[in-house]
Amino acid sequence: MTRYIIRRSIHALITLFIVSIAVFMIVRLSGDPVEVLVPDEAPAEAYEEVRRMLHLDEHITVQYYIWMSKVLVGDFGESTTQRIPVTTLILERFPATLQLTVIALLITVFIGLPIGVYSAAYRGTTMDLLARGFAVLGQALPNFWLGIVFILIFAVWLDWLPAAGREGGFEFMIMPAVTLGWFPVAGVMRLTRSSMLEVLNSEYVKLARVKGVRESLVLWKHAFKNAALPVLTYSALILIFMVRGSVIVETVFAWPGVGRLVLESVYNRDFPIVQAVVLLFASFFITANLAVDILYAYLNPKIRYG
Repeated sequence: MTRYIIRRSIHALITLFIVSIAVFMIVRLSGDPVEVLVPDEAPAEAYEEVRRMLHLDEHITVQYYIWMSKVLVGDFGESTTQRIPVTTLILERFPATLQLTVIALLITVFIGLPIGVYSAAYRGTTMDLLARGFAVLGQALPNFWLGIVFILIFAVWLDWLPAAGREGGFEFMIMPAVTLGWFPVAGVMRLTRSSMLEVLNSEYVKLARVKGVRESLVLWKHAFKNAALPVLTYSALILIFMVRGSVIVETVFAWPGVGRLVLESVYNRDFPIVQAVVLLFASFFITANLAVDILYAYLNPKIRYG
């Protein structure tokens, strides 16, 4: 087991190293940040001075070495446009993103799982048909379009909820959280339903029903416990999707989170912020998958030898 964990951890570190190189190279395709920082009428000496300050006059490999040597000690540099440490900017915005993600995750768990379980238990009924229709819509509608529709209906036409921002109470979180959780709810519901359908046809579930075990116990204790492995794997992908999808949702609702910060930084060609946020997102993705792999190895010992 220890060898399996070490091997998977090494693979994760190698993947993260490759991602860091890719991120570092790709962000430079957006253009020269000096053109944003220096006025057009400035002399050529000003351009060269700014390039020296940002180490942009060095070879690309030297730039990467300087950046990575600082990242390894937790220093992501300074924002080129705001002249504030990148870590400070991310920590200021992270609570808003975390708040939105947690609420969306709660919506996913408390709506997607029960609907999936009962949709399988009452297969072919009206509830099952409605649930499957909702799942198809949930996975077909892009969240940016859904967010705009929510704003149009609930903020403009009905005037029930605020259209954007985070300055007030819970009412400001409802539309962004539902928009962010819409796709995961549909995904969890469909995966839970399909896993439950397989388990409900097994012999031990039939035996539990023959013994007269209460239906709720059959569903949640006997069936769902064994159908939860695929849902567990997908749960890691849900968190990743929410972190990634927060970029779009936060932009639509003007939510002051990390996702909106990185999009603003792309427009401003603020390399340090973009590199730091994308690397953190990638680290989160790799860590979540590593955790699921290790958990799987505990639950099913055969996997550790795969």
